[in-house]
Amino acid sequence: MLNQYRKPEHLLLAMAFIMPLVFSIWMVLLNNFVVEKAAFTGKEIGILQSLREVPGFLAFTAIYVLLFIKEQKLALLSLALTAVGVLLTGYFPSTLGLYITTIIMSVGFHYFETVSQSLTLQWIDKDNSAHFLGRMLSVKSIASLLAFSSVWLLMDQLSWSYQATYTLFGGLALVLVFLLAAHFKSFAPQHEQTKKLIIRKQYWLFYALTFFSGARRQIFVVFAGFLMVEKFGYSVADVSALFLINYVFNWLFAAKIGKVIGRIGERKTLVIEYVGLIAVFISYGLVENGTIAAVLYVVDHLFFALAIAIKTYFQKIAAPEDIAATAGVSFSINHIAAVVIPALLGLVWLIDHSLVFFVGAGFAACSLALAYLVPQAPRQGHEWRFKDDSVEQAAN
Repeated sequence: MLNQYRKPEHLLLAMAFIMPLVFSIWMVLLNNFVVEKAAFTGKEIGILQSLREVPGFLAFTAIYVLLFIKEQKLALLSLALTAVGVLLTGYFPSTLGLYITTIIMSVGFHYFETVSQSLTLQWIDKDNSAHFLGRMLSVKSIASLLAFSSVWLLMDQLSWSYQATYTLFGGLALVLVFLLAAHFKSFAPQHEQTKKLIIRKQYWLFYALTFFSGARRQIFVVFAGFLMVEKFGYSVADVSALFLINYVFNWLFAAKIGKVIGRIGERKTLVIEYVGLIAVFISYGLVENGTIAAVLYVVDHLFFALAIAIKTYFQKIAAPEDIAATAGVSFSINHIAAVVIPALLGLVWLIDHSLVFFVGAGFAACSLALAYLVPQAPRQGHEWRFKDDSVEQAAN
């Protein structure tokens, strides 16, 4: 009976559930925890977020770790390390302590995300990948909904401490990882992966889209939530409610979004996303009402679900043996700007928070220009729109 659930896709979905269950706790409590317990300003939160992204920048090193350990096992170990980092967070409510526990959590998080993306693109066929990635988003949303509703119940209704909440979810995630390791066998790779760092010129458009995606996402992750707390005075319960709304939308619509991407193609999907994000970021810079800001936050989060299209675009143009190595490189590229932007824009925030969001609109505009270069029918040998005009005309 249990054997029917011991398939690669079920392991991917199970891991996709555990990661947001524990990471969402760290994320939703962070702004209030650092302000209330460590007296953070925009400067300190910017530095913390930059430190958090350093392991993401170094994600390419995962390919060297894979010389000694299989991808599946590395994914589980990374998930466990994330849980340990979250568990420890509540015990070190100081600037240095928060920096250290954040790095521990982040090493696990970014290695896991790198390997999880690689395994998904290897194990799930191209025809079903957009829909499956949508299903993964739905599963992640269910886990996040559980985490956020638990924060509301435990901290707002039962008056739990930050420390107890971090400890509970970090420990729970560790137990679940051990259960997965015991339940699932080691799955053999369909294609032997390249075990060295590679950067191929035919993937340049994917690298560029990934870079700007990372740059503008940092503005949303770091500063949109901080805006709610610092400018509009949102409490832990308010922030949790906002996250709940976001993930209800993802739970209900993510799988459907995956199907839509499969139907209309990556280019149209990305154009819709970036036009919407330009409008949202400009609105962030101008908003003076907390309710309107909350609506923008939900819309912003919904647009990011369309970023599935970048992954499916890469899966279509990549050689199967390049997926693991390129997953690490892409995460590093994604985090080049992410390491620098939070700290720099944290200083800009002290001058005028609106400028931070106008910079985000600029990044989204760059992404929009790149999106028009994505072919209607991307594949190996036809990685960008004008590489072979005759092929593109035939596809249209």
